[in-house]
Amino acid sequence: MNHTVQTFFSPVNSSQPPNYEMLKEEHEVAMMGAPHNPAPPTSTVIHIRSETSVPDHVVWSLFNTLFMNPCCLGFIAFAYSVKSRDRKMVGDLTGAQAYASTAKCLNIWALILGILMTILLIVVPVLIFHAHQ
Repeated sequence: MNHTVQTFFSPVNSSQPPNYEMLKEEHEVAMMGAPHNPAPPTSTVIHIRSETSVPDHVVWSLFNTLFMNPCCLGFIAFAYSVKSRDRKMVGDLTGAQAYASTAKCLNIWALILGILMTILLIVVPVLIFHAHQ
């Protein structure tokens, strides 16, 4: 076994014979692993800013603008959604979140009022028609 370590660690173009104690030390390092460092290992943490998902609700706002637009709430929600998208493109995530929150609230109200108005536009004529018969 010592012979394989000697041929493995011996220099190729050396005119001097290899030192036995140096070979023995290299053999021990090879068998036991690298020497242990008394200092604790340090780690480096790299924070990579990923695309933070701030929903801007543009599609929902566009739907409400086209189909459910009582009191122009859908259009106003669309304007806030576009502002939210602009803030997100600039990198202002706090501003984008604020505009998106306002757009979401306006979209909810536009949807609720639009559904109520649609139901009333169906129910009221039906009730009037049945009342006259």
